[in-house]
Amino acid sequence: MRITYRGDYALKTILELALHYGEEPAATITELAKRLDIPTKFLEQILLDLKRGRFVESRRGSVGGYFLAKAPSEIKLGEVVRFIDGSVEPIACVSKEYSGCRDMGTCAFKDIWYEVNKATSKIIDNITFEDLVKRTKKTSAVSTYQI
Repeated sequence: MRITYRGDYALKTILELALHYGEEPAATITELAKRLDIPTKFLEQILLDLKRGRFVESRRGSVGGYFLAKAPSEIKLGEVVRFIDGSVEPIACVSKEYSGCRDMGTCAFKDIWYEVNKATSKIIDNITFEDLVKRTKKTSAVSTYQI
């Protein structure tokens, strides 16, 4: 599995929107770009992808901007990763449809790559953005102190 910059920024964008889920007004591109340190033009492209994937929606007007299309508890990390960056398989032969290798029946590595894929999927397909919000808030609470 390889996460591109586009994928990393998409995940951070969804997490940022999840942290402010239900708040008004919605987040503008300018605000998100500044908070996440993402180039605005690149973020525009990412948000268009996320809209196409039905992860985010946008609204125009004085309370306009971007917001999650559904609750953070309904968005899994794995679905976003696959939508933005594609398959999480470590190698093509793990796919059931793959037939490009003459060693398919005798390959010593295929079972290992299958297990890697299964373990990766088990992790990312069971983490929601609500879980990530809780982790983020917990981490922030631990590192915040006052004198």
